[in-house]
Amino acid sequence: MPHEDAQCRRGSAPNIHDPPTRELSVVVPSYNEENRLPLMMDEALDYLEKRQKQDPSFTYEVVVVNDGSKDQTAKVAKEYCKKYGSDKVRVISLEKNRGKGGAVRTGVFSSRGKNILMADADGATKFADIEKVEEGLKNLRPWPNGMAISCGSRAHLEKDSIAKRSYFRTLLMYGFHFLVWFLCVKEIRDTQCGFKLLTREAALQTFSNLHIERWAFDVELLYIAQRLKIPIAEVAVNWTEIEGSKLVPFWSWLQMGRDLLFIRLRYMTGAWKLEAKKCN
Repeated sequence: MPHEDAQCRRGSAPNIHDPPTRELSVVVPSYNEENRLPLMMDEALDYLEKRQKQDPSFTYEVVVVNDGSKDQTAKVAKEYCKKYGSDKVRVISLEKNRGKGGAVRTGVFSSRGKNILMADADGATKFADIEKVEEGLKNLRPWPNGMAISCGSRAHLEKDSIAKRSYFRTLLMYGFHFLVWFLCVKEIRDTQCGFKLLTREAALQTFSNLHIERWAFDVELLYIAQRLKIPIAEVAVNWTEIEGSKLVPFWSWLQMGRDLLFIRLRYMTGAWKLEAKKCN
């Protein structure tokens, strides 16, 4: 069961069904990230604090979800809670590792923002690029039923990244991209970039229907969005590969390939159904 640190929460636990009380929630899934999390948090909070000083009406929160880490991730995150206050930084800990998708969903369900940003703990994407995905979100207006998603994308960097990869990893990447395109999501070139901005209503509808909790959850999320006819933007962002990735090349790709088949087959057979959720 998830539990929020008492020092990092004020009042009753927030819920995605409640009306928003912040402009932005940033959800940071973190598994054994004691070394990489500080750089990401420093950059993000520096940007958010400067933005708030320039525009006092801008309010935010950062929700760090400690996904059953075995290192000092929770301790590191709580230091930011103490420094910036429990109103701006909150820490939710899962007793057991559930996977990135499970961690993100936990954070989303406890978010207070009108818009909700998924951001990886490694800081591979420059946080200031949130302005690019925000612009992508605005360009989708008018949003049907208040729903829209803007995805950061590394597709424009693909040629450079291929030059640095082994043939085997390049083959795995192309194989995965083909399966994503063939089975699930045709309009988005980079489904796996962990920098996605959702309106609160889009987050409620997609994450409430989500089943996959590990690496392929992004694909199911976008597949659900397409099925619900939620408009999606894909926006190029800066990205740098950071050492310490939890992705094990062969086995992680194999697991993702299996999950892609599950996504397509279970929705096709009706084993998984999409249900519209109501806000309070």
